[in-house]
Order: sequence, then C-alpha cells, then structure tokens
Amino acid sequence: MARLLITGFGPFPRVPDNPSARVARRLASSPHLRRILGAAPDCLILDTRYAALDAQLAPALARQPAAVLMIGVAASRRRICVETRAVNRVSRLFPDASGAVSRSLAFESGAPALRRSPATEAVRVSLMRAGLKVVASRDAGRYLCNAAYFRALAQDCPAIFLHIPMPARTKRPLRSDRPHHDPDAWVAAFAEAARVLMQRARRDQGVATSSVRRSTESR
Repeated sequence: MARLLITGFGPFPRVPDNPSARVARRLASSPHLRRILGAAPDCLILDTRYAALDAQLAPALARQPAAVLMIGVAASRRRICVETRAVNRVSRLFPDASGAVSRSLAFESGAPALRRSPATEAVRVSLMRAGLKVVASRDAGRYLCNAAYFRALAQDCPAIFLHIPMPARTKRPLRSDRPHHDPDAWVAAFAEAARVLMQRARRDQGVATSSVRRSTESR
C-alpha cells in the first residue's frame, strides 16, 4: 500500500522559524509512527509560496499517497484546530514569502466552492483521546494552508489539516495539564491521527477492491 504523506511549511513573514516544519519532521521520524505504519512516511516541507503548490505539492500528490496529514501554524489560536474543510477562495491581501499575491480570488477555476474532509471527526476524537484539547474549525484561512488543503482534498485518499498554535516560548517544563502547547505531546497525538487516516485508507481500498471484484464476477 502507498505511504502516508506528512506536510509542514517553511518560514514566512513574521514566522522565520515555522514550528509546523519541525513538528512534521519529528512526526515523520517518530519510531512510534513507523511501528504504527509498518514503514516510514514521506515528509514534505512546503515553501510558503503559491508556486510551491505546483512545484512541490503536486508531484507529491501525483505519487498517490495512501493518506495526507498536513500541519500548519496559526499564531492567533490557542488550541489545535482540526480543519473540516478548505474553500476555493484566496485572499489578495496577504502576499506569500516571495511577495507574490494570487491573480484571482478563486484558487481553481471551475472547481467547487469548498471541499470537506470526511475524516475530521474521527481525527478529532483520536487527538482528544491522546490528551489534547482540540476543536473543529471551518476556517483554514485564505493563504497557503487553505490552498494546499484544497488541493489535497481533491485526491482520492483521506486527508486532514491540523493547525497548531505557536509553541510556548519558555525553556521551563510545561505543566502536565497543558499538552496542547507541548510539541512532544503533539507528535505523540498526531501519530494516532495518522493511524486513523491509514485505517480509513485501508478500509476504502478494501471497499474499492471488493467493488471491482463484484463487477468482474457479474460480467
């Protein structure tokens, strides 16, 4: 079976050290996750430029990953957000890291107004069971997080986008009741989210295989 694809983002204006990239890399190299998956996942750190969607994300999606787990940072949020959808809308107010802005308000001409992730609730529950305080969100933004998620949700595989808050800016140990600000807790919990995505991928693959078999037998 194809592998899980994990994505994060590189630096962008006002966030020179993007924590989503560090969390994505740590998750991809987690021995616990490798035991869950039975193989190492693929990890892609996207440049925060619109051009990266075609130059970096499109080739990764063309390899048909079994599932996609995307991680981004939302500095204004205080909890992990499980994004339920992505919209076909781009803000022209926020240039990317290269200074470029979208040429149109629609991300993809002729595409639907929004795309939803059927995996949202199962992933949210898995993160809560892992000890994180999480919320479902209907707003993945109007920037590259939303654009990348919109592209991933067009694929025939389970996909989810997780927005993380900025990690606590302290070297002191975090209180045990605040795992939602602890990258170590995020990595452990996101491994469980990956498990959920891959279970859905295997289930969907099994359903598709059974459908093909029945179609062949009925001829």
